[in-house]
Amino acid sequence: MPRRTATMLASTLILIALLCVGVLIPVPYSEMSPGPTVNTLGDARGEPVLHITGRKTYPTSGNLNMTTVRVTGADYDMNIVEAVYGWLAHDSVIVPHDTLYPDGKTEEESTQENAEEFSQSQESAKVAALEELKIPVTSRVVVSTVVKDSPAQGKLHAGDVIKAVDGTAVKQPEDVAKLVTEHKPGEDVVFTIIPAKAAAAAEKAGKEPRGSREITLTTRKAPSEDRAIVGIQAGTDHTFPFEIDIKLADVGGPSAGLMFSLGIIDKLTPGQLTGGKFIAGTGTIDDSGKVGPIGGINMKLVGARDAGARYFLTPDDNCAAAAGDTPSGLTLVRVKTLDDAKKSLEKIRAGDPAGLPSCSAG
Repeated sequence: MPRRTATMLASTLILIALLCVGVLIPVPYSEMSPGPTVNTLGDARGEPVLHITGRKTYPTSGNLNMTTVRVTGADYDMNIVEAVYGWLAHDSVIVPHDTLYPDGKTEEESTQENAEEFSQSQESAKVAALEELKIPVTSRVVVSTVVKDSPAQGKLHAGDVIKAVDGTAVKQPEDVAKLVTEHKPGEDVVFTIIPAKAAAAAEKAGKEPRGSREITLTTRKAPSEDRAIVGIQAGTDHTFPFEIDIKLADVGGPSAGLMFSLGIIDKLTPGQLTGGKFIAGTGTIDDSGKVGPIGGINMKLVGARDAGARYFLTPDDNCAAAAGDTPSGLTLVRVKTLDDAKKSLEKIRAGDPAGLPSCSAG
């Protein structure tokens, strides 16, 4: 066999051997890549993403697309070959596994957390949209979760309405923790509640829940902290004047809040927010309409551009990262609040892109 041929054969065999070894060696990394985008004004799997009943709705046009990021699972073991390929690819990012799944979080735990965040983002999106439209929403503080083997277990239950703590009226979830921590561990605290079943029955009948009762709990010391706790997490439950149903499967996390709010507003108001244009975006939203940052912004930009978007509503805190690597043909629009986003959509409809708040790198 000629020397040159033998050298090429040996090199090929070594390369194959290295690739085989690389496939077998796991590395502590995960991959992020552009996920699908969904028009909140349209359908998904044959059903409207936003379905509103009990209130007049109006025709819409164009796109208000929420964006997603596709990630490898918590239990997936990436190998060296996949990591190198991901580093070289333009439309994906390789990050340390712990960045996406801190504290050894499992696939099941991550899925559950994302589902809870997605559900909460839907509620906040509805509240923010209706508040923006001056449509009243009834809110009340409730028990969200009860910690196992805590003083509250068996005495308080998820869905119980918290009216007062030690006789002081509760208006926000954070009021509960504040009032409890005024006690020392081992002291009694009195909760005035309306049981979850009674509250649910009243809501179904369209009445104000009644029949409060007092529950006395003995506080205990928080783990690793010298403060009193009873073992609950308080949250907010909302009662809407009509039904807003958000149907979207296989999506998790809180980052679609802004786009859901805009979609709801568009359906509930005459005219068309988009002016028929293709607009995508992202951002968490709270009940007051404040837009918060999200992860994977650059992957979402690529996904939006590939789907056909011309404008991208970008949370203020993500602007610098987004401006540093913006896909061609996509205009970034900086937003801090839901009202900011509405005003920017007015400018887009009017054909005034020069007047849009922009993002800058650095």
